[in-house]
Parts: sequence; C-alpha cells; structure tokens
Amino acid sequence: MKILLFSPYLNPPHFGGGEKYLFDVALTLVKEHQVYIGLSESGSLNLERIQDIKQQYQEFFDCDLSALKFISTPLKTKANFFKKLWWTKKFDAIFYASDGSFFFSLAKLNVAHIQFSLKIDQRGWLKQKKLKSWDYKISNSNFTKKIVEPSWPVRIDLVHQPMIRTEKFCIGVDLQKKEKIILNVGRFFSHLHSKRQDILVDIFKRLKKKYKKETAGWKLVLIGGVEDQEYANKVKKLAKGQDIEILHHVGRQELINWYKRSSIYWHATGYRINDEEEPEKVEHFGISTVEAMAAGNAPLVIGKGGQLEVVGEDLKKWTWLVKRDCIKKTAQVIRNQDLRLDLQKAAQKRAEKFGAKIFEAKLKAIFSQ
Repeated sequence: MKILLFSPYLNPPHFGGGEKYLFDVALTLVKEHQVYIGLSESGSLNLERIQDIKQQYQEFFDCDLSALKFISTPLKTKANFFKKLWWTKKFDAIFYASDGSFFFSLAKLNVAHIQFSLKIDQRGWLKQKKLKSWDYKISNSNFTKKIVEPSWPVRIDLVHQPMIRTEKFCIGVDLQKKEKIILNVGRFFSHLHSKRQDILVDIFKRLKKKYKKETAGWKLVLIGGVEDQEYANKVKKLAKGQDIEILHHVGRQELINWYKRSSIYWHATGYRINDEEEPEKVEHFGISTVEAMAAGNAPLVIGKGGQLEVVGEDLKKWTWLVKRDCIKKTAQVIRNQDLRLDLQKAAQKRAEKFGAKIFEAKLKAIFSQ
C-alpha cells in the first residue's frame, strides 16, 4: 500500500510525544508498505528544507528515517478544496494525526488519530459528515476516548497507545546503583497541558526544607526544550540557589542516560485542574513517564488524565493531587530503599505493557483490511 502520514504539527518541527508516535507508526508500516510523510506547504518548502526537517527529527528521536519519503502537501494550506481533495486520491491510505479538524479524503482507507482530549463541538452537519468519512477513529489513550466520544460526539474504534521500546531504557540499569536524582522531562511552556515545572520546583524546595536530613544529596533535574522563554526564565528564577539542575538542550541518548541514572520520576501536568471540565490541561497519556518507568524510576506522578492509565492499578496509590501528598510520598520512598526498589521493579514491569508487540499488532490489524 501507498500510505500518507500527515500531522499539521510537523512543519515547522515540533518535538513532542505526538511526533514520536507518528514516526513510530511510520517506521512500523514501512516494513510492509510505501510510507510518505506529508509536510504542509508554508513559506518556502523546497527540497533542502524538507531534508532539513527530516534530519532534525532523526537526530532528536535518534532513529533512522531514511526509508520514509518526506513530501510537501497542500493539506492544511490555503489551496482550494478540490486541489486538496484530488491530491489525496494518489494514496491507498491516509493516517492523519488530527488537531481537532478534519478534511475529506479520496484515499481508499482513512485513519484519524485523536491525541488531544479537547471538548470540541463537532455536531454541525458538515463536521459530522467529515468525521464519518474516516474509516477508523483511534485515540492515544482511554482518557482521550472518555472525553472525546460524548463531547464531539464520535465513536472511537480503537485505543492505540504510544509505543515505548523499553529495551532501550533498561539495558545496563542496576537499580541498586541508582543516583539520588528526582527527574522530570517535558517542554517548558505555560499554555494548555503545561508540564508545571514551577510547581515541581516549589514541591522540591518544601521537601528539602521539611526533610533536610533525609534528602541530603538529592537533587531535582528538569529536562526539556523551551517553547515559552518567559516561563522558562520564571522556573529558572524559582530554582536559583537550590539543588536543581535545568537542561534545555539534551540529545536523545543523553536523555536516556538521565533516565537510567535517576531514581524517582515526578510529573505535575494538570495540577489544580479539574480533568473533567478542562481535560486539555492534563496529560493525555504521558510518554515520558513510561520511559522513566522502563528505566527503573519510581513514578510519583499526579493522579489525573492519562497518568493514571500509565501507572496502572498497582502503582496508583503512589500518585498525588496536592503538594503535601507528593512531599509525604516522596519522603517515604527516599527514606525506605527497599520500598523504592519494589516500586522501581513494579514500574519496569508495568512499562512493558506499552512495548512494540501490542503497538505493531494493532496497526497491522487496521492496515491489513
């Protein structure tokens, strides 16, 4: 099959979980099909620019994208309706990572991936017509499915959670030799599902103050690119003078090494947010949490949105909603090495649920129709 994968966020480049997911889909499908990555024509999108985008993604995600063909597309541009519609006919299938909007396609098989838990009114006649024209609607988590189905409304045919190649994160990890590091990974921005590094800095300062003796030698490491410089500056100012390290430019292999070194993983997206009323402000899934778990980090993450789905029932009691609970539970894990080890082992076992086998099997079932 000749398959197009398209996301409106691929140009200019974004380097988040959605992009990682899309390339994991592409690299799975390219084993048996011809796979094209569509880049919207905005400004000067010549061959040199296309190759530059491809190279950036290869380097950031540390993967080989040479088998994929990157091409320009009129989708999501000001091109007229018929030009865009006719362009889609050249493909046997289109896999679309939707931003909440939809378009008509003449491909034989059309698959829409919904990765944002947005309450969007899709009840209009034309919107419903577009939605129903897609053969499969899939979501990145059960949380997204729960929010989207009744509010759009639409039927989600399949939950297809992101894939984590767990073997990359656990090789060479000795849980007994983990360092005194609490880690958080996520881009620095203040809008929508902000990773709330500011909250984590405050929690860490309170933790160190209340449990001075127990936390001696422990530090907080925040890793992530900057999308909002003002917010990043704010976090840096809050962290000044503390045992906190902030890293904005970290390659994929270096990031994996930080996962392997760290003992505890924190996540605060959705802090003080009602995930039923404002689901777009909580984590829809949480790839970084799974990666940290695969590397043997005890996950002490906020108990909202997709994070609950990631940690599962056995680790659910170690989630938190308010600062004092995060502080209390983190202190318990720091003081009790045996407990920490048990949580780290349980986290690694849970992370295996998001491995390649299930991910690839679900994709093959769709594209073997």
